[in-house]
Amino acid sequence: MTALTLPRITHRHVEVDGLRIFYREAGPAEAPTLLLLHGFPTASHQFRRLFEALGSDYHLIAPDLPGFGHSDTPDPAEFAYTFDHLAEVITGFVDALDLRRYALYVFDYGAPVGFRLAEARPERVAGLVVQNGNAYQQGISALFQQLLDLRPDQPGAEEVLLREVSSGSLDLQYLTGVRDRSLVDPDGPALDQRLLDLPLHQRVQVQLMFDYHRNLERYPDWQHWLRTHTPPTLITWGRADPFFTEAGAHAYLRDLPEAELHLFDTGHFALEERLQEIATLIAEFLDKL
Repeated sequence: MTALTLPRITHRHVEVDGLRIFYREAGPAEAPTLLLLHGFPTASHQFRRLFEALGSDYHLIAPDLPGFGHSDTPDPAEFAYTFDHLAEVITGFVDALDLRRYALYVFDYGAPVGFRLAEARPERVAGLVVQNGNAYQQGISALFQQLLDLRPDQPGAEEVLLREVSSGSLDLQYLTGVRDRSLVDPDGPALDQRLLDLPLHQRVQVQLMFDYHRNLERYPDWQHWLRTHTPPTLITWGRADPFFTEAGAHAYLRDLPEAELHLFDTGHFALEERLQEIATLIAEFLDKL
């Protein structure tokens, strides 16, 4: 029997600004580091299979944002759930772990958090891996724009957003554009839904959705950062994403003409269906760094 080599994946918490932030870590510390930032409504468990694929050869770290996964979820009455605040916590997380140099994997909500982190610690960013992580107006779908136009003082706006985070909404995110649904692990959306069914987590997500439009206001700043720092960049994109369109992937090439772009015939959570291809691209990218 051939001996199997599997990565050693650890699961820890670190305290940042009085919060216990959960994170997964794998791989040798001396190897190239990839800091992975998850999206809505999931957590670092969305990268579990990528950790298995790459965790023996590369140093992978994936935290859960505050209010997600196994990290602390303070009451929204006591903690401002804004993307500015999430980025402050993740900046503190990077400092707490003394991460001096890393490539950033930004996906969905992880993109606005990651670009704020890149602005705060530009000297630490060795490269970018962008997977359906938007930074351009062209990448916002009409469906998503309707949600972004809602404001807390509009009658019925909160109820609309509550429906978006309630039972049944995850099929849109996980299954739209997927060609082989048998490749989508049901454990991921089941865990996401279990947390979303909790009233506290629903309030968290509504606050973040109301704040998301401020990310669009920051797009010009992040585009300037990309043009100024020109980090090596790998873009992998599920082209049938119902929220972040294929045009958003192409838009990066305006500011990063040397970026490597790969489009996949799948949906928002591209790793579910196209893990092998994307993992291979990431490994090749990290080797170049």
